[in-house]
Amino acid sequence: MEDIQQTVAVMAVLTALGVALYVLRNKGLVRFRLKSMGDAGSRRLQAVERLPLTAQHSLHLVKVSGRTMLIAVSPGGCSVLDAAGWDGGRNNGRTAEEEPR
Repeated sequence: MEDIQQTVAVMAVLTALGVALYVLRNKGLVRFRLKSMGDAGSRRLQAVERLPLTAQHSLHLVKVSGRTMLIAVSPGGCSVLDAAGWDGGRNNGRTAEEEPR
């Protein structure tokens, strides 16, 4: 008899939690998504890689809406070092100036 009471109590708590999440989600106060394999390609901002140079200086390779940028971060601020012509190493060692147009 005690097991049934405990099971009913647990079910009641889970039901109350489900109802609360449903109501909050419909009002727009709570949003949640499950990550899937396809989400990475649809993201507009993606941190590709980070290279720490010192304790306060680092280089960040960031992809923004399909465009890849190299950003230098220091205590004085951030600077975009390269944002043009980077194709993930598929340019066979040529620089952006040597690329055929």
